[in-house]
Formats: sequence, C-alpha cells, structure tokens
Amino acid sequence: MAWSILRRRSARRGGPVVDVAIIGAGLSGLTSARDLKRAGSNSFIVLEARDRVGGRTCNHDLGNGVVSEGGGQWIGPGQTAIANLARELGVETFDSFHIGRTVYLAGHDKFEQDEGDGSMIGGEAVGTLNALARFVPSAAPWTAANAAELDRQSLADWLAQQPLTEDEAISFELTATLTFGAPPAKLGLLHYLSVINSSGCDLGRLEAMKGGAQEKRFVGGSFILSAKMAEAVTGNIRLSSPVSRIAGWDGDIVELHTDREIIRARQVIVAMSPSLCDRIAFDPPLPAGRAEMQKLWPTNGRMRKTVHVYTRPFWRDAGLNGQVIQIGGPLLWSADNSPPDASLGVLTAFVKEAALPADSKKARDMLSAIYAEALGKQALHPVQYHEIDWSVHDNWSLSCTSPYPPGFLTKWGRHIHPPLGRLIWSGTDTAEIHASSMDGAVRAGHRAALQALRSLTEKKSTSCAGA
Repeated sequence: MAWSILRRRSARRGGPVVDVAIIGAGLSGLTSARDLKRAGSNSFIVLEARDRVGGRTCNHDLGNGVVSEGGGQWIGPGQTAIANLARELGVETFDSFHIGRTVYLAGHDKFEQDEGDGSMIGGEAVGTLNALARFVPSAAPWTAANAAELDRQSLADWLAQQPLTEDEAISFELTATLTFGAPPAKLGLLHYLSVINSSGCDLGRLEAMKGGAQEKRFVGGSFILSAKMAEAVTGNIRLSSPVSRIAGWDGDIVELHTDREIIRARQVIVAMSPSLCDRIAFDPPLPAGRAEMQKLWPTNGRMRKTVHVYTRPFWRDAGLNGQVIQIGGPLLWSADNSPPDASLGVLTAFVKEAALPADSKKARDMLSAIYAEALGKQALHPVQYHEIDWSVHDNWSLSCTSPYPPGFLTKWGRHIHPPLGRLIWSGTDTAEIHASSMDGAVRAGHRAALQALRSLTEKKSTSCAGA
C-alpha cells in the first residue's frame, strides 16, 4: 500500500508544469488569471480553498434579481482599477443612497442631522491629518522621513493631543472602526496616514458617500465581478483546494501540495492574506523577516455585517437616509442598501464584535428594535434577515481588513512586497494605493500578473541565450 501511494505521488510530481499557479480566487487572484489569459496564456491554474470564488465579496440573494452585499461593496473617486474592470465586464454602477437625515442614538436620546455628503467626520484635526498624510507614501509608508516617530503612536495617542470636541472624538472612534476595522487605540498613526494618502490626502473623501469612497455600488452586487471573471477562466480553477505546502520555491519548478494533487509551476502568485500564508508549510523555510511578519499579521479587523429587508424603504418618506449611528450600543452604523429601483427597502449594518447574540433571530430582533427607535415602528417587521460574521464565517476569512497596530509597519512593512524566488505576493494588502479595498485587490492582481509574465519572459530569454 505504501509503495502504491509513493508511486502515485511520484507520477503526479512528474506531471506537466504550468507557467503560473495562482493561490486564491478572490478579486486579486481572478484579476491575475484574467490578465494572463488576455495576454495569450492558458498555462495557469487557480487554487481556491473555499468552495466558491469571490474571497471577501459575496451576495445575499433577496429574490427577483435583488441582492445585498455580504462583504466589500462600495467604490468611489480615484478607485479607477475596479471601475475600469467593471466597465470591461459590462457591470454598471449606481449611486449609494444618502439623501436625508442621519439618526443618532445615545442612550434614550435621539437627534437627526443632515450630513450633506454622508460623511461623519470633520473639524480642524482632519486638515492636520491631511497635511501629515502628504509625506507618508501609501506604497511604502515605512520610508517616510518621520516614519519611526509616527509609528510609535496610535491614532488615539495623536487625537489625545488635539482640541477635539466630544462629537469629533466620537466620529473618529466610529469611522476608524468602520473603515480600518479597529478603534483609534489599536490603530497605528502611520498606517492611518498612509490610507489617507491613498485617498488624495483627503480624509473626508475616504469617509464620505457623495464624492467619497462609499459613493457607488455595483448593479448585481460586488460579487458579480468575481463571478464574471471566473466564468471566463472556469477550466483553470480548482475549488476546495487549500494549499498546505509549497516546495522548491527557490528553484526553477515549484510544487504546490493540496489534498487532491500536486501542482507544478514555474511562477506562483500568492493572492491571499499574509495571515493565511502562515498556514502553509514552505520548503525551504521562508526568510525570518517574511515568516515572522506572517505570524504577527493583524487579524483583529473582524466585522459582523447584517441585512434587514423590508417591503419598501419607508424611512425615506420621513426624510431619513437610513443611516443610524448608535453611540455606546451594539450598532455601529447602518446604511440604505436598497436596489436602484427601491423595489425593496434594505438596511445593511455593521455591529460591534460580540455585541449581539450569536443566534441570528435574536440578533435580528435586537437590531429591529434599535431601527424602530430610530426610524419608526415599521422597522420591527423585516421580511428577511441575513448576516455574515466574518470572524467565524469560514476558515479562510480571518479578518475583514488588516488594521496595523503601532510599530508594525516600520518593523515588518519592508517584507510585504518583495518577491521571493518564484513567489509573487499579491492580494489587496500588497496594493500601492487603496490597500485593503476591492480596488487595491484589483491593482495587486494586475501587478502580480505583469510580474509573472515578465519573469517567464526573462527566464525564456536566458534559456535561449544559453542555448
């Protein structure tokens, strides 16, 4: 029996070699696959651990062609990579609904305010942060002249030195948690500034709806981008195929081991979170800096995203925009996620980790009661409820985003991008701008495919010269 197994393994090991193996079928990996095919290559394979494509994008089917996004969903000005991809795939966008007043709940108090562009942040500190961000390059923030000084501080440390009003302090707490996945106390100032730098050194644009990063949604939901890309390369994708071992990454041919097979490739694009890379056994071991970075990669940006569905967006009748902010309660923020024709009323929300019961029905009822207090009694009767808790959703989504703590980037940032042997690191965390966003994922996918093609061309040229 043992000899039989060894013989089968030997046969598989001596099988054909693909030019490129891509690990991960999220937006980044699929973008690379699409680029390779468009460049005329079909010698590639995509290995995905999940039983579906899309990574941290997915849709809830609400019926009659209506969806609500369970993961990443918004794009805005400057996010040209994903906007161009959508255009090429024939996917249209529409404006996020933000017209009307936002409702704030604080204990038993309630007040309403028209935020205009849908942004929740303002004040003198914003201008100061924008000015600081000009000198923190998003592609390599650890190279900023004062990187060490900035990275010693958390955002909370810096805010404590500013003359903030109580409202401004609450806004920073809320927006940091929503955008970065961590409160100011756990967020490095250097990282915060680098993301502002990605958004044209304009924190308001990062947090706003109109003219901001939450300005538009995709018709059919964000998952449709991955679905369309996967359809075009369906024969090259292996689902339910987590890679457990990568051998020979420092040589000419790399072996990728899954439970089903051994894939042999000339180049490998690793389009996944560094925290998941730590689950793979590398032979030979990765250099200490890269290996340690993967072990320490922040996975505390966990989010629980909920969806309440109503027969119509009744809150609009009262001049409300569907945004509810509960100060000190389980609800961080809700938004109107209705379809373009308003054929259903949909509220999507982010809730504090572990702030609601794990039981979805109990969670639904608690949130319904909060919505009723803010928007009216009609909120007590949703016709559908959906949720995804990204901290427990599957074994391959450890964190919604990667909130770097103080000190992380100056110590480990230089290990994020450089390829090692035949390994090309990709995924949204490696994007030079808009990292952690869907746009960043697409940008990283384009770059990784180009790197792989260039390496293959150089290797072929060297072989020809040697001949």
